[in-house]
Amino acid sequence: MNIFDDFQRRLAAIIARLGSEGALPADLDAAKVVVEPPRDPQHGDLATNAAMVLAKEAKSNPRAVAALIQAELAKEPGVTDVEIAGPGFINIRLDIALYQEVVRAIVNTGRDFGRVVQATPEKVNVEYVSANPTGPMHVGHGRGAVFGDALANLLAFAGANVTREYYINDAGAQVDVLARSAFIRYRETLGERVGEIPEGLYPGDYLVPVGQKLAADHGRALLDKPEAEWLPTVRHVAIDMMMDMIRSDLAAIDIHHDVFFSERSLSVAPDQIKATIDDLRSRDLVYEGRLPPPKGAAMEDWEDREQTLFRATAFGDDVDRPLLKSDGSYTYFASDIAYHASKFVRGFTTMIDVWGADHGGYVKRMAAAVKAVTGGKGELDVKLCQLVRLLRNGEPVKMSKRSGEFVTLRDVIDEVGRDPVRFMMLFRKNDATLDFDLAKVIEQSKENPVFYVQYAHARCRSVFRQAETAFPDAAFDRNALRDADLSILTDAAELDVIRRLSQFPRIVEASALAHEPHRVAFYLYDLASDFHGLWNRGKEAPHLRFVIETDRNSSYARLALVDAVTSVLAAGLGILGVTAPDEMR
Repeated sequence: MNIFDDFQRRLAAIIARLGSEGALPADLDAAKVVVEPPRDPQHGDLATNAAMVLAKEAKSNPRAVAALIQAELAKEPGVTDVEIAGPGFINIRLDIALYQEVVRAIVNTGRDFGRVVQATPEKVNVEYVSANPTGPMHVGHGRGAVFGDALANLLAFAGANVTREYYINDAGAQVDVLARSAFIRYRETLGERVGEIPEGLYPGDYLVPVGQKLAADHGRALLDKPEAEWLPTVRHVAIDMMMDMIRSDLAAIDIHHDVFFSERSLSVAPDQIKATIDDLRSRDLVYEGRLPPPKGAAMEDWEDREQTLFRATAFGDDVDRPLLKSDGSYTYFASDIAYHASKFVRGFTTMIDVWGADHGGYVKRMAAAVKAVTGGKGELDVKLCQLVRLLRNGEPVKMSKRSGEFVTLRDVIDEVGRDPVRFMMLFRKNDATLDFDLAKVIEQSKENPVFYVQYAHARCRSVFRQAETAFPDAAFDRNALRDADLSILTDAAELDVIRRLSQFPRIVEASALAHEPHRVAFYLYDLASDFHGLWNRGKEAPHLRFVIETDRNSSYARLALVDAVTSVLAAGLGILGVTAPDEMR
């Protein structure tokens, strides 16, 4: 039961009816009409911009259009009052019986309340993490990982067929640097004194096991070979072990991908990068030409030469982009074009990439590339995740000894737990810098959002344990609560909770459409706040307690409400990938 969708449909029917009767022009475009909660709850239960967006096309004053709609809305079942505000906004008040039925709908559907089932689900590819396989994941990677995973959960809940993908950057200079770094640990394992790790190589202790495996598998055989011979072997072992480490780090935060796609696979036979460039060239989207020097760049850093260029400007980019380096090898951009072309070939027209904020300058060119390789049929949405500032009681946390360069994600998970990491990574919009305080996220207070929300769920579960003691002859499953007399739920605090519950399907829909899972986290905090307020209301007014041993009828109605809160909290936490505990320890 989605009150907002219900009234959206009612409004569309009213507009069509007014059009057929000649009160409004026929076939008005109602696509921009929205129904939402008013900014000020004092103004009513629902608000719509219908008159405002239709007035121009109707060639009428917004308040005049609003008056026509107002008269029709007032006749609708469940509507108690309709008011016109300001220049033509329409505020609607509902009969509380309509809200009471929301509780019944949630009791009937449980954790599937708000879930969308599509007859033909849209195929969506969400690519996230995609950290270079050169070491353990750091906290910044963790934010993108959690964001991408929660977004995939959200889209699946909203009815999409989601594939979770990790792009392994196993080609290029960085993996050769990894191999050379691992080779030093191999020599060290064999007893050589290697001293300081040379600048430009990876110094972390995490490469020691790679050196040990190389020594166990090859003995001293690699020492006598030139780099050109040992590099591929060491690189392969190092990448495999780094990916095992990354998978383990991700599993610790309950993230699992459906597809791990190798960048290197694009350039082996058949060469998909060449095929993609050839296809673009056949459509006159690749040419040989020269680029002007980039603005602000020193002339000595710029090479004026003829290059193989993609016509990115034809698709909204600022400049055409090189596909080949001066040595004839492919640019990273060429590989990325071929990779996204492969997504389209695999049936994805909706592609979502989760990147670090430092890749912001790369967005336009990739959006242009996706338009080109898909013939305009594909759409790329890049979500940038800003930095995470890791603190302890407000002070910056020092780097990890294990990584040699940064604080690892695993260090943070081991210290504070999976749930605080996941929830707090989502309790701020992805494009805003996040302060993550290791001390604050384990506090048991309202100031700690993950505790506050989980505590609300645990409190709900404790109510049912109390009910089982008060009414030992009853089994408090949904079957026992479906026929509860919900007309009892009339207190202002109860109605506040129910109104919040009614918004969940709309939150899911809007969050999925905007690709913003943080909205779910914010909503859960607000729902928890409403529920904790209702809990405290029962202390002040004993007749509002959830369980009253002498009044089974009232108890069942309020237990139905608690059950509804439990289901929505659990569903929302599930979207975020956070557990819904029965008890807090």
